[in-house]
Amino acid sequence: MILSMTGFGKAVAEFPTKRVTVEVKSLNSKQLDLSTRIPGLYREKEMEIRNELSQLIERGKVDFSIYIENLGKESSTQINASVVDSYIKQISNIAENSGVALPADWFSVVLRLPEALKTEIQELDEEEWKGVHDAIVRAAKQLIDFRKQEGAGLQTLLGQKIEAISSLLKEVDNYEGERIERVKTRLAEGLAKLENVDYDRNRFEQELIFYIEKLDVNEEKHRLAHHLKYFLETMDHTHGQGKKLGFISQEIGREINTLGSKSNHAEMQKIVVRMKDELEQIKEQVLNVL
Repeated sequence: MILSMTGFGKAVAEFPTKRVTVEVKSLNSKQLDLSTRIPGLYREKEMEIRNELSQLIERGKVDFSIYIENLGKESSTQINASVVDSYIKQISNIAENSGVALPADWFSVVLRLPEALKTEIQELDEEEWKGVHDAIVRAAKQLIDFRKQEGAGLQTLLGQKIEAISSLLKEVDNYEGERIERVKTRLAEGLAKLENVDYDRNRFEQELIFYIEKLDVNEEKHRLAHHLKYFLETMDHTHGQGKKLGFISQEIGREINTLGSKSNHAEMQKIVVRMKDELEQIKEQVLNVL
């Protein structure tokens, strides 16, 4: 079964003083394009996170985020009282010596100055990291489950489009005999209109056979049918089929184009146009296959 590259996963880890939420979402991309938003507390684990996500997610444009919500009353950010007191004394002295009015709102001024606020450096607890790591894995697996659901829908749609092209290919048979007879008739009528011109009928037959052989589309029909079958087999039996399905789609397109250039028949041309329409929809959807 194929997987979509579109997905979303979310998991939460609960701790006594905080709630950690992990979110990961992905869109289609030619390779893995991973961007992360990781709080400073877990920054030391970034390479480990990236390596694990690359193995689980494989390919796609991936946005990964960790959010921390503090549940306790205490904050890790504290006012640096001694520094604030020093700033107030310095500003008061400068104001007195310069004849400048003191600030009306001390805190709005002082708390914006360097080092007025201090943040305690927190050490990452291993037990906490185990809980966060578990949330990361759960979020990634939820994204993979999402991809499976999307992939099932994609596989159904792609199968329908391939079957549509296969049905159109069978319709070509309805016009092949008529097409060849029209070519023969048109050439014979053209020669009949030439007055007082004698020609070698054996040579005419030889040239007619050669011309009809150039218009023969049996090889194209056979190769196109083979590519359509291979496309369906690839969806069922391999992993990471997106790029391979893209290559097969290109081969299908080549055979349809050759069939169109050789058709020399209005109804067959219409069939080719309908085939191309189905193929374009296939190519659009294949871009989202992992």
